[in-house]
This record gives sequence, C-alpha cells and structure tokens, in this order.
Amino acid sequence: MASTTRLRRGAITALAAIIAVTAALVVLVGPKPAYAAQLTQISDFGDNPGNLGMYLYVPDNVTANPAIVVGNHWCGGSGPDFYNGSQFDEQADQHGFIVIYPSVTRASKCFDVASQASLSGTGGDSVSIKSMVDHVLANYGADPNRIFAAGVSSGAMMTNVLLGVYPEVFKAGAAFAGVPFTCFATGNDSEWNSECSEGRIDRTPQQWGDAVRNANPGYTGPWPRMQLWHGVNDDVLRYPNFQEQIDQWTNVNGTDQVADYTDVPQANWTRTRYGGTGGQALVEAISMGDQGHNIPHPITETLRFFGLTTSAQPGDSVAIVGAASNRCVDVPNSSTNGSQAQLWDCSQRSGQLFARTSAGELKVGGKCLDASGWGSTNGTKAVIWDCSGGANQRWTVNSNGTITNAHNGLCLDANGAGTANGTQIILWTCNGGDNQRWSLR
Repeated sequence: MASTTRLRRGAITALAAIIAVTAALVVLVGPKPAYAAQLTQISDFGDNPGNLGMYLYVPDNVTANPAIVVGNHWCGGSGPDFYNGSQFDEQADQHGFIVIYPSVTRASKCFDVASQASLSGTGGDSVSIKSMVDHVLANYGADPNRIFAAGVSSGAMMTNVLLGVYPEVFKAGAAFAGVPFTCFATGNDSEWNSECSEGRIDRTPQQWGDAVRNANPGYTGPWPRMQLWHGVNDDVLRYPNFQEQIDQWTNVNGTDQVADYTDVPQANWTRTRYGGTGGQALVEAISMGDQGHNIPHPITETLRFFGLTTSAQPGDSVAIVGAASNRCVDVPNSSTNGSQAQLWDCSQRSGQLFARTSAGELKVGGKCLDASGWGSTNGTKAVIWDCSGGANQRWTVNSNGTITNAHNGLCLDANGAGTANGTQIILWTCNGGDNQRWSLR
C-alpha cells in the first residue's frame, strides 16, 4: 500500500483530525502498576506484508491453553500506546489469557482497512495480524477456539476487518467507535474514505452481510459474535455507522435487526442484544448518548462478552450454545422431572432459556439442571429436577467454555461428540473437546 504522502488533500485533513482526537485515548488511565510480566516486542513472527510491529503480553500466571485477545490501537497510536491506554494486560493477569498488540509503522499510524489486499486476506495488515496469531498458537499452546479481537477507532475498524476476513479464526470481537467491514474500501491507494466516515454509506443488512460472506466463499462454520460501542455525538466516524454495523453482524449471524433484549446499563446509554438475551448474545450494541468519538472502553464488559470472565449476572436468561454444533441445550419437556437435555436448533423457546442463580443453579421451566441420581460416572445424564440446593444441581461456567458440575467435577458434554438435533447431553470427564465447550447467549 502506498505511503500517506500520496493521500488527497481532503483525506490528509480528515486523517489528521482522527489522529488528533484519538491520540487523547492514551491518557485514559494512569501509570501501569509494576508486574513481573512485561510487554515484549516480537521481531520475527512470519509473513508481514503490512510491515507491522508485534508486541506481546504473556502474564506470569498464563493458563494452560490460554485464550488470545488481539488489541488494535487507534490512528496515531501504537501497540505500546494501547497497552498503556487500556487494561487488557491487567485483566490478563487476573484471567490468564495472552494479549497481542499489533503496531502500525506507517506514518499515519492507522490500520489498513481500505485496500483490497487487506480486505481479502491476500496481503496488508490483516495478513500480518493473522501471522501474529499463528505465532502465538504455535509457540504458547494457545486455544484456537478462543481467539478474539478488540479495538478503538482505527482499531475498531480493523476488528471488523479481522472478523470479516477470518471468521474461522476469531470467535468474537468488540469494536469501540468503528465502521462495518468493507465500508472504508477505496479502490485506490487512499487510506481514508470520507463517505464512510461521515456516515453516508447506507446499505441493507443483506448487502452488508454479503460483503462478509463474499470474502469467505464456501465457509460453513459459525460466524463471529460482535460487540459494538458508539457515541451518538461521534464527529469522526459518525453515528450512522453504528446501525450499519448492527445490520451487518446480525445478518451474518442469521438473526434479524429487532432487539431481543434492551436495557440501560448507565444513564444515557442503551444496550441492545440480538440473537439472544444473555451476556453472550450474537450481537450486543451499546449506544452512548453522552459521548463523542473518544468513548470509554469498559474492558470487563468486553471480556464478559467474550466469555473470558464468569461475571454473567444472576437472573440472566441465557441459551447454552455448543461450540462444535452451534446448537442449543434444549429440554424438550421442561416441566417434567427427569427430562434429559439435548441439542436442538436454537429458537429462543422456553426450554432453551436457562436462568443462572447466585447459587450456581441453571434453571429452566422452574426446575434445575441436575446430574441425574447424584451420578459421578461418565455418561451420567443431564436432566432437570425440582430444585433442591444440592451440589448435583450447581454448575460452574469456566473461562475456557466448559461447564462443570459441583458434585462430581465432570463436564457438560454432547454425547459422542455429536452435533445433530437430538444429541443427548451427559456428563463426562473434562477433555478439552469442542463438544464440552459452551457459550451463554
């Protein structure tokens, strides 16, 4: 991609504006506390057509098979700036995941979200970041089923690109003040698209969804979930881009644009969820009525959406969705003791909505998910029964996606690694298989 010296005069002005605004993000937090783990630059990580720098944070207490979070900086920033200006590393110290901080070395310090190469995964920054992920997978034993991306401004746009180009890699993303995948495409050597930044590109959900599908011909796997944040008063990447992103990622995920859940997490903010009502819905969108472009980025809320914390609120009604099957845990007769759970196409029906209680119960139809007969052997059925407070009815939702029973320590399991409708849900020794990984939506 050509250097920014070849940008049109108007693009240079716009680019300077976004750099000036987003540069302030680096001072959102104070100095980092002293930890033994340090940010490390990796000089040789593989194919790097975007000539990006790679910075890596591996906490001292990194878990076995850790998750990966890619943190993408703003225009004018860098990987170290994002490390200093966010709390991903501090959360990594608590939860044991690894953070990759890509760093643009071009003069603009903006990610390439406009070139055909980057938007198709044939070159540019998207390929460079994918190489960073591959490096961590190969050298740190990271979990390929728990790779996520998040970013601010230019980094939010890059997050949309990464999920759009590599749906088989990234399981979810969080975009703080971004635009849809392909919105910034220019067809020339410019890094800036004023029509998109000003919110003047209005496409149907189908058109936006097709942009992602067309970038991935033949892909039949699950599509990434997306969390979106945007300030109503954003004057850099204007607010209409918020709805366009909602349109894109709801369509990609096969759900409509009618919110299944709405609340007000704080004054002047409205949160909507699509394709689910729980904390890991297919799409979660937070409209910030009192904010411009320089918005807060509550990292703990993003990690909750990714499933890297266990902070889902008691009382939330959630669907339990299998990582291997993309189907829901379903109780066909949720009013009858002894009914065994199974996999079934997700439909938001009552037998698929589980309420988490503060005691660790998973309640459906007024009854509790139960290790049948206080069983403690492989193959014990997961059934529902009148709630009794017993340990066989208490469950721990773990950061690696497993759900374990307090009585026997076994994992909730799709029998025989099945993925079809009707596959029975049982308990089995935890083995890390995708049939034992679940997300709450």
